[in-house]
Amino acid sequence: MKLTFISNYINHHQIPFCNCLYQELGEDFFFIQTEPMEEERVRMGWAVDAHAIPYVHLLYEEEEICRRLIDDCDLLLAGWMEKEELISARLGSGKPAIRISERIYREGQWKAVSPKGLIHKYKEHVRYRNKPVYLLCAGAYVASDFTLIHAYPGKKFRFGYFPEKKIYGSGELERMKGQGKEVQLVWAGRLMPLKHPEFVVRLGEDLKKKGYSFHIHLIGSGEMEETVKQDIQSRGLEDKITMYGFLDPARVRERMEKSHIHLFTSNHLEGWGAVVNEAMNSGCAVVANREAGAVPYLIEHGKNGMIYSGGSYEEFLGAVCFLMEHGKERRKMGENACQTIVSLWNAQNAAEQCLRFYDNWLQGKVEPPPEGPFSTAPVVWPGRRRG
Repeated sequence: MKLTFISNYINHHQIPFCNCLYQELGEDFFFIQTEPMEEERVRMGWAVDAHAIPYVHLLYEEEEICRRLIDDCDLLLAGWMEKEELISARLGSGKPAIRISERIYREGQWKAVSPKGLIHKYKEHVRYRNKPVYLLCAGAYVASDFTLIHAYPGKKFRFGYFPEKKIYGSGELERMKGQGKEVQLVWAGRLMPLKHPEFVVRLGEDLKKKGYSFHIHLIGSGEMEETVKQDIQSRGLEDKITMYGFLDPARVRERMEKSHIHLFTSNHLEGWGAVVNEAMNSGCAVVANREAGAVPYLIEHGKNGMIYSGGSYEEFLGAVCFLMEHGKERRKMGENACQTIVSLWNAQNAAEQCLRFYDNWLQGKVEPPPEGPFSTAPVVWPGRRRG
């Protein structure tokens, strides 16, 4: 079986999944990178040496080879790319292909009524509705977007991003988090409006007023960095909130492993949110906004994390306070969160389900697993948005 995965560029969120496919398929697996990585992502520590990865081919250096890999493979995985024409012939060929997509109407599903937009979506997606072209939904609200345009009927499945999975020994994470009374909270991401880092500063002030013993670790940089820094100073929170700027992914994971609670405040513009995977794998009890794509797939409220709705700061504060006051429940949620990633939402399982999908397709059937990657994606409609 020859499998080709084409997307804009390889990064540390895709490499574990690709490595698992490479381990199974060897030289019959290929990843095509269509463009260099943006400078902002490079500054964030996302850059990898694509030339050093044996299965990666760069479209802009070996276009003829890449086009052949697209046309001749048995199964094509197609992520986001600028050049849709690269895959259009293959998608219409009758050979199996799987699209991977985040939301197409994350700024508002009202955009689905645009005649110009519908023409574009027809060419890119809808015209393949009767072909063996399937959709992997990288986020809980993706299926509803594509349902609006009647694309991929009965062919939409759960998917996401799969950062490195770590396996910890018995009691290892508990030792890393320590036995002190001070609760460690962490937030990680770009400091920009859609991620609402101002929630963290407001939270610090409220937790301090309530007399909790805590420290917040704020990781990231971006357009709101100076505003957040000044806000921390004006509220007298320098002793409660530490700003780190950008850290490489390994150091972010180290901070998560030492933390009890992870704060995820992104709104509906967050397609997925891979820091949720990482924080859960690190044994954190995650408090997350349900509007972000990863949250309804990964978190079961009260079991392996806490979900607040509608971008509500009041619900967010309430969830954090519950975890501050209930150490036993907090630890159990962290343990369950880690198990969710280790047993289900990880690259190895996603790769295995991908290969299983193709084997089933050859036998003329599609049998989704009951949960996790490649399970049937329910149509979940975005709720009322605030913030």
